[in-house]
Amino acid sequence: MKDIIYILLILFVNLSFCQDRITGEPFATRSEVLGQNGMVATSHPLATQIGLDILKKGGNAVDSAIAANAALGLMEPTGCGIGGDLFAIVWDGKSKKIYGLNASGRSPKTLTLDYFTKKGLKYIPSHGPLPVSVPGAVDGWFELHQKFGSIPMSQILSPSIQYAKNGFPLTELISWYMNRSVPFYESKGFPNIDDTYRKQNGGNLPKEGEVYKNHYLANTYQKLAEGGRDVFYKGDIARIISKFIKDQGGFLSIKDLAEHKSEWVEPVSINYRGYDVWELPPNGQGIAALQMLKILEGYDFSQIKFGSTKHIHLFTEAKKLAFEDRAKYYADMDFSKVPIEYLISNDYADKRRKLIGEKSGIYSAGKISTGETIYLTVADSEGTMISLIQSNYRGMGSGMVPPKLGFMLQDRGELFSLKKGQANSFEPGKRPFHTIIPAFITKDEKPYVSFGVMGGDFQPMGHTQIVMNLIDFGMNLQEAGDAPRWDHTGGANPMGKTTENTGIIRLESGIPYLTLRGLMNKGHKIGTARGIYGGYQAILWDNKNKVYHGASESRKDGQASGY
Repeated sequence: MKDIIYILLILFVNLSFCQDRITGEPFATRSEVLGQNGMVATSHPLATQIGLDILKKGGNAVDSAIAANAALGLMEPTGCGIGGDLFAIVWDGKSKKIYGLNASGRSPKTLTLDYFTKKGLKYIPSHGPLPVSVPGAVDGWFELHQKFGSIPMSQILSPSIQYAKNGFPLTELISWYMNRSVPFYESKGFPNIDDTYRKQNGGNLPKEGEVYKNHYLANTYQKLAEGGRDVFYKGDIARIISKFIKDQGGFLSIKDLAEHKSEWVEPVSINYRGYDVWELPPNGQGIAALQMLKILEGYDFSQIKFGSTKHIHLFTEAKKLAFEDRAKYYADMDFSKVPIEYLISNDYADKRRKLIGEKSGIYSAGKISTGETIYLTVADSEGTMISLIQSNYRGMGSGMVPPKLGFMLQDRGELFSLKKGQANSFEPGKRPFHTIIPAFITKDEKPYVSFGVMGGDFQPMGHTQIVMNLIDFGMNLQEAGDAPRWDHTGGANPMGKTTENTGIIRLESGIPYLTLRGLMNKGHKIGTARGIYGGYQAILWDNKNKVYHGASESRKDGQASGY
């Protein structure tokens, strides 16, 4: 009976999915946004407007991105904030070069693997002081600003300071997340939760449309505007953070904060049917998308329909293959040599592709011979484009809220493995495996698309789906993000989990029932879920007409806007 109800539900959802549009794909929620002088796409309309204002007042794309990210740390604390990390890819319109920034923090240097072993822990706890690593976002802002910024940081942070002081109306989605998350942290007995999220707002958590304020965060942003990054890593803020974590039984010290630095890295790329797709190297998971694309490039998708059984089957098997390598090899490259060039090579892709059959398979890593997040992107009149992603990791983060600062610290340390001898095994001063990844596409050595998809492990799958939607299936920028998505769970991961079965494909509404039936015939297990298919923002540069195209996520509160 349950199976019959499930099938009927799927059929109903599929029949009710389409919009009554006179142009474009029926699943598209709107047309692309167009502009000649600049474009901003973020997960919150007010953050987008702040970014656009910065552009109009003489700031460039990087200035605008920092301003928008600061706004999102206030307006979307359920997904990001200055207690977390940051990654960015920048196409510099002046030098015509691409740059990568890894602004992720490291583990405390006085915390060891032996500590966890003696505690009898198999995994690092998801909340509390132990998963807290150095928050890298603020240093990332100042690194980006020092290299590319054009207006003072005080001007960049001013809009968010004013909104934090005066308040802003909470959106439906963020209200839902906050009213779900804050009580959870309170139930754990973590200090400063009530003071930070309720008392600043009259003792209540605002509902949709009610005004939310964060005076503590306004003061923190003001200190950053006046004193720069050292206030956070060496000054008053650092001292408050380190003392608080010590009092909670954690290990993050003022020395860990003082010694932190971001790293400029070389983005890596593969060519996919004439387009160069760029990701950042590990400790992130971006090259998993490149591995998937190299495997899938061996199939002629001009003869394979979008959302068909064959499409999703091949995609899922490519994902399984890439993610087995992800589990075994991806880690902080200061501690582990990751064979990037071989993993994304044609030769290796050919070998892995041959393992894919007509049925759902179980794979192991190749032999080497040699939630919540926010994503935003900005482009300016000089041709600079930035792809930026920032997160606290699991929901709002660790639950550790230093007193009177207005933000929660991340729990990225949860993503270390506690199994000795693995690439991603915990070590002092090491960056954990990271899920957040920005992406970029160039064509003929010119910028083409800056994009990203939020959502933990889903992100490489989301990146691959977007690239295929654009290149293989000819969708425009908005259609590529609105198209129904799917996710595969199961298999090994960098935290030490091993593969036990073929996993589950979870499909969004809009995938035809015939596809579901076909996948089940191939041995795939099918499921559904909500809220796991990521968010999306993107900007495309039309070099012929000199026009920016913008798109934003229909599943969240995002907005693209240009001028």
